Parts: sequence; structure tokens; C-alpha cells
Amino acid sequence: MSKATRILTVDDSASMRALLNHALSTNGFDVSQADDGVSALEWLAVNEVDVVITDINMPRLDGFGLIEQVRGGTRHRDRPILVLTTESSDEKKARARAAGATGWIVKPFDTDKLVAAVRRVAH
Repeated sequence: MSKATRILTVDDSASMRALLNHALSTNGFDVSQADDGVSALEWLAVNEVDVVITDINMPRLDGFGLIEQVRGGTRHRDRPILVLTTESSDEKKARARAAGATGWIVKPFDTDKLVAAVRRVAH
């Protein structure tokens, strides 16, 4: 039996983290969570993950900064990073792509589409 895809979700909203945890864990994913970019980087420093899903607007370190720091490091440089946010402007999408985001999903998310996106980018 193959082991579950490991996902780190990063969002400052406790309710959104709960929704993500439920949507992903009930579909067989192993979910860990962080409440902002700083917490995510601390977690990533000592843990392995297959996919990162991050919000953009967060305190301490936003999603753009998180993506840039993950891509600038060595340990998780090639991990797929999906952005999950209420933002939908082309400028923000372009900025996320430039930082190294793999994909973009707008909140509120559709569970089936989120699961499909994670499966598509997970290696």
C-alpha cells in the first residue's frame, strides 16, 4: 500500500484550516497545518511534505514571501505549491507565478477540484 500524500496547509483563518483539514483528510491525504508563513517555514525545516497549499494574505509572512523562501532554499525547492486565496487579480496571480507557485485556487474552494489539483501536482 502506498503511503498518503503529505500536505501542509498554511492559512491564518482557523475555520479555513478546519475546512481544508476535513476536505483533504477525508480524501486520504495526511494533513499538517500552519497559521502563517513563519510557522510554515519552521515546520518545513524539520518535516517532509509532498504539497504545500498556502493563503496569500497572512500576518508575519504572507504567501508570496513563503513561496519565495521555499523556492530559495534547498530542502523543499521542488515541492508543488498551490495558492488558495480569495484574491483573483491577474497581477496577484502573476506575482505568485513569478515567486514559484505551481497553481492557483480561489476561495471558496470546491473539494473535488481541490483534491484533483493536489493529485495532479503531487509526485
